[in-house]
Amino acid sequence: MVPRRFSRRLLAVATAIAFFFFYHIGTFSSHNRQWRPHFITTPDIPPVLDENGEPAPFCPPLPGIEDVLVVMKTGVTESREKVPIHFKTTLRCIPHFVIYSDFEEEIEGVKIHDVLRHMDTSAKNNPDFDFYHRILKYGRKGLEQQDFADEANSAIGKPNNPGWKLDKWKFLPMAQEALRYKPDAKWFIFIEADTYISWPTVLTWLARFDNTKPHYLGTETQIADVIFAHGGSGFMLSNPALQRASDEYSAREVELNTFTDQHWAGDCVLGKVLSDAGVNLHFTWPILQNSNLGELDEFTTDFYRKPWCFIAVSLHHLSPGDIEKLWKFEQMRWRDKNKRILLHGDLFREYIAPDINTQPTRQNWNNMASDEQPFAKTFEDCRLICETQKTCVQFAFREDKCFTGLNPRLGHAVPGGDATSAWITTRIRAMTEKQGLCRKPDFGD
Repeated sequence: MVPRRFSRRLLAVATAIAFFFFYHIGTFSSHNRQWRPHFITTPDIPPVLDENGEPAPFCPPLPGIEDVLVVMKTGVTESREKVPIHFKTTLRCIPHFVIYSDFEEEIEGVKIHDVLRHMDTSAKNNPDFDFYHRILKYGRKGLEQQDFADEANSAIGKPNNPGWKLDKWKFLPMAQEALRYKPDAKWFIFIEADTYISWPTVLTWLARFDNTKPHYLGTETQIADVIFAHGGSGFMLSNPALQRASDEYSAREVELNTFTDQHWAGDCVLGKVLSDAGVNLHFTWPILQNSNLGELDEFTTDFYRKPWCFIAVSLHHLSPGDIEKLWKFEQMRWRDKNKRILLHGDLFREYIAPDINTQPTRQNWNNMASDEQPFAKTFEDCRLICETQKTCVQFAFREDKCFTGLNPRLGHAVPGGDATSAWITTRIRAMTEKQGLCRKPDFGD
């Protein structure tokens, strides 16, 4: 006869083994069918510190996230550099996500899907696919140095970059593949590998829309007569909207592939397809931003809107380091102050302004001041001009020219560049106090 104490131990061990078995079977048979970092959502903030002595990451409640599919678009020339940071930050609390590229591979155990695999074969005879066929045949060994060469974004994008030319072909297949991947999702959130999304903020925002109706949310952009959502800023489609786009592409694939060939922006092509299907864009600026942290001007007025009290859902053109810092910033807000919704005013007051205050004069830095002052010959002349103008809050001396600005912006480093920037922090503090705290978030309704 087995002693009662020993039988209890056996029972405990058996229970633990069973839990481990069912948990991992559930993980590998789940919709994503991939290993990825996973953290249990908890209303209680764990006091545990990680190996660096920092507060351990946690997943706060995100109501509605289980009904969302996050769709990330990337490419073989950037994926290994830009995608991994998301596994430990923006995607670590997301139950359903899929990553589409022009090359199928695994990155840190996560499957990256070739979104062009099922495209019409005749379309792939287009010269834009020469790069794709090379990578398909040789894998990453087929990449050439020129494939990684970047160029300045022009009025027609980056026509000399083979990966960029191929990118426009991903949007319509991506719409179909995302719908097949999770047909029961209420919302599809499309982002790129250099996009940051504030999840509690976007979920609060989407809850204000009826997901059973066709909705297309994005930053308003226009090429010729087509108004569409800018892809890098992130855009959101309700299930009925994505269904319409998918059906439209299925019915007119040859025609729309021809249209894509004649165009240069895939997000514009998708916008046209949605418009043809009767789904018009819901304008969202400044909620979804094509700007990075350094470019943001939180005191400006554009499209008859001032960002300060608007929710801040996304930013674009962020480095992996920027994404990690922003994610830790939001974790801190949740942990220390239980703040879930992020406003543009919060972003400036709690993140950008403190960064400026740590070093209000910086060498090899461009704060993007843009009003040229022709009579300044030195940095000190430039400072004196700004201090004399009561509304000037920042200045920069670049390439022997002085520039001043009425609104504070963080800007960016210029390694080895001839640029020195400075801010008048007392005036910035006064501007911030004048804006004050927002009584309620502005959702752009």
